[in-house]
Amino acid sequence: MKILAIETSCDDTSIAIVDCQGDLNNLQFTVLSNVISSQIKIHQKFGGVVPNLASREHAKNILPVLESARRQAKMSYQQIAREIDLIAVTIGPGLIPSLLIGVNFARSLSYFLNKPMVEVNHLAGHLYSCWLSASQKNYHFKVEFPLVTLLVSGGHTQLYYLKNITDIQLMGETRDDASGECFDKIAKILNLGYPGGPEIAKQASQFKSSMLNSKFQVRLPRPMINSNDYDFSFAGLKTAVLYLVEKLKKQKLYNASIKKYICFDAQEAVCEVLTYKTIKLAKDVKAKTILISGGVSANQRLRQMLKEKTEQKLPQAAFYAPEMNFCTDNAAMIASAGYINFLEGKTTNWKKVDAKPNLRIHD
Repeated sequence: MKILAIETSCDDTSIAIVDCQGDLNNLQFTVLSNVISSQIKIHQKFGGVVPNLASREHAKNILPVLESARRQAKMSYQQIAREIDLIAVTIGPGLIPSLLIGVNFARSLSYFLNKPMVEVNHLAGHLYSCWLSASQKNYHFKVEFPLVTLLVSGGHTQLYYLKNITDIQLMGETRDDASGECFDKIAKILNLGYPGGPEIAKQASQFKSSMLNSKFQVRLPRPMINSNDYDFSFAGLKTAVLYLVEKLKKQKLYNASIKKYICFDAQEAVCEVLTYKTIKLAKDVKAKTILISGGVSANQRLRQMLKEKTEQKLPQAAFYAPEMNFCTDNAAMIASAGYINFLEGKTTNWKKVDAKPNLRIHD
């Protein structure tokens, strides 16, 4: 079946057309188009996403994005009317002004095309992005359950345990800042711009220990790394960076090399905590597969660390990460989650669909 999917949960306007086949044990996805219109340049000067501004841009972009998705899929509007079987849309979690643009657009399409709809949880879309990548690249991807998946983004840092593809249990999450949010705030302190994750990774990659005076002994905290649970906390790390920078500036020690070191150690701190908690959960539940998803899953250091620790601590388990183009918010992942919802019989009428900004995975 062909699904037209819409994603507008934050600041990316995305529409995809995906051919979905198979059952819950043998999912096959062919992405015919996956168009993303980013608003990063618009929000950069504010240091973060401005909800009402994001909503305005979604309203302006959504029709051109549909046109681009149609062209990329090599389908006429007549073919879309005939061949699309289902409309999938993100209903939450996310920014309510942004969500409403996508939801109302999807409802309109469902009404005019007389197609059923399926509501999709944005987080579930991220969780299933590895299955989407496997289909596109045809690489070996044999999921064995139980599995553990780490979902890391600007708004979420969560650990899930899956007994099967639809039995999803939240095991741990951040108590304050998400990992991506922490990167954004640290980048702002260091005057690196927005979004922070890529900028911090770039600076960290340039750091060499020879840049520092041998007497410089500073190590940032690894918050909650030894707590007896699967939760996270990154607000303290951000505060530690703030106080460190203020102290170094007063001592006139702050310079470009120190900034690179702070980026390096902050990235190490976040990755170490995320990796430790993920491996801890995987050990406790005897996971056979470890997955990662979300925007922060594009971080190469995190991927490397998780892969290495999986091989060291859980050699019987397999580690997979999504392709880079499926890490950040995109409509193709919404189509994959929508198809799984369809297989579970969760289609609905357009009249009943509404945005739910605080939606959780089990709602």
